[in-house]
Amino acid sequence: MSVGDGIVGVGSKVISATTADRKVLMLETRKPRAILDSKIFLYLTEFFSGMAVMAAELGAQRLLAPYFSSSQIVWTIIIGTIMIAMALGNVWGGRQADRNPDPDRLYRRIMFAAVWLALVPLVGKYIIIAISGVLIVTISTNFLILAAFISCMVIFVPPLFLLGTVTPGLVKFTTDSLKDNATIVGRLGACNTIGSILGTFLPTFLTIPTVGTFVTFLIFAGILLTLPLVYFLSQRTKIVTSIVCIVIFVASAVVSPLTGFAFWENDIAYEGESEYNYLQVKNLSDRTILSTNVLFGVQSVTMKAGGLTGLYYDTALAAPAFANKADSALILGMGTGTYARQLREYYPKMSVTGVEIDQSITNLAHRYFHEPSDIPVSTYDGRAWLASDTNKYDVIMVDAYQDITIPFQMSSTEFFTLVRDHLNPGGVMVVNMNMISDGKASINESLEATISSVFEGDGRSERSTSSPLVATADVPDTTNRELFAKKPLNDSDGLSSESLPTVTERRTGRTDLADDMASVTLRMLPVDYSAASSKYVLTDDKAPVELLGMRAIDELIKEQAGPYRKILREQGISGLMSLN
Repeated sequence: MSVGDGIVGVGSKVISATTADRKVLMLETRKPRAILDSKIFLYLTEFFSGMAVMAAELGAQRLLAPYFSSSQIVWTIIIGTIMIAMALGNVWGGRQADRNPDPDRLYRRIMFAAVWLALVPLVGKYIIIAISGVLIVTISTNFLILAAFISCMVIFVPPLFLLGTVTPGLVKFTTDSLKDNATIVGRLGACNTIGSILGTFLPTFLTIPTVGTFVTFLIFAGILLTLPLVYFLSQRTKIVTSIVCIVIFVASAVVSPLTGFAFWENDIAYEGESEYNYLQVKNLSDRTILSTNVLFGVQSVTMKAGGLTGLYYDTALAAPAFANKADSALILGMGTGTYARQLREYYPKMSVTGVEIDQSITNLAHRYFHEPSDIPVSTYDGRAWLASDTNKYDVIMVDAYQDITIPFQMSSTEFFTLVRDHLNPGGVMVVNMNMISDGKASINESLEATISSVFEGDGRSERSTSSPLVATADVPDTTNRELFAKKPLNDSDGLSSESLPTVTERRTGRTDLADDMASVTLRMLPVDYSAASSKYVLTDDKAPVELLGMRAIDELIKEQAGPYRKILREQGISGLMSLN
């Protein structure tokens, strides 16, 4: 062959070459890979790579959710970050494939990506806590966005970047000529898409609910690791590298399940995952509590000796006393039945119905929280269930908001209209707004304006503030605020807080609850509907509850972390480290 343009035979292929291609062609001639003679292995590589990408994306959401919630904001950060990583990997991988089309390099990148994903269950939670710990004492706004974004960047960008190089690399090895290159690319795309479909459905409906997030990462990382292992071992090359990767994978598989998401806790009775939530049950000396987020709050509690909890459920017990009758109650967001148990204790003749979307929580309610077996609980979305229900109730409790995760469909005028229509005349709705957040465009102002537009939007804005239709009460020593809204019997009917203790004692015969209701009376504040701006009213079409909730989280973090930030400014890291 001359130094200029010529034809070089590589196996059964005939390739046109220029002088600039000679080095690449010599490399291809020097390193034939028999396993690539059949394109089946290349298609399998594309298939399982696509599967791993989607499994990693869904696993990322479940890894971050216990720390940052499962809101649309977190989903957006995950999807956006992974798309950036894949796009950069596509560009870089294509350039590398053109410069040096060595399949060893491609399968080595796949091997490293698989090992990285296998290590996520072992080290991912520590990285998240470390990043959160640094940010919580150094920034004042957008904590959720920054912490989730940086965590996602550190943990998932490297392996997803490497997997982004797979498709352009495989195109290089599967295309023989321009005659059929579009067909080949189409087949690769189909393999990737089908793999992605399985990588979407299998984690959500099979692996995460049955074996959890950590094992899900290990399963799909193991499948992905099999590809480069088969490739290298079939060629009897990179043996040491393959053995090292196998050892790392096995070590992570053995050690990862030994610690959970809340690895610093010592009194956890149960830690697991469902289709919807991370679930943690803590068995304390006086109570058992359920948390669905390792960093924020308590979702359900049962007091081992009975009585009041000291949490927002106590304040919510004002609803049966505000109502003209206290014969029936509906709980949307039953959890493990804390409110139902309290109603059963203080209003034993009251019929109670519960709706809980997560069957796993209902199972835990019977196992750990002694939920009364005679209270019917439907496993369904609260709004969808309400739309199909024909009954009316004296009290409806809406307890479906968890930290920043507020279902938008249960925060709109359409939803609260549905709730009002299911109340008996004189009935009361109580909403656990979860976070105390005030000021213009806050989440609470939006919810108060929305609810007021439904319950007071019929011309009663001039009602006496001594007997309003909508009022709130903050819960002492917590971040919770309870909102009460009444469907009045007549124009003079409303939330009469002055008679709250008297009515409570008459209906329950319990002085302890009556005394607590006296405290609620002092905390009651009417919602001024006439001052509520319509631009803050939430609808099914426009309900930016995630952004509003994020601002509330920032306010809470700023308040709680303020002393630690002051120590950091004045004494540095050593000052923080010296704290007990």
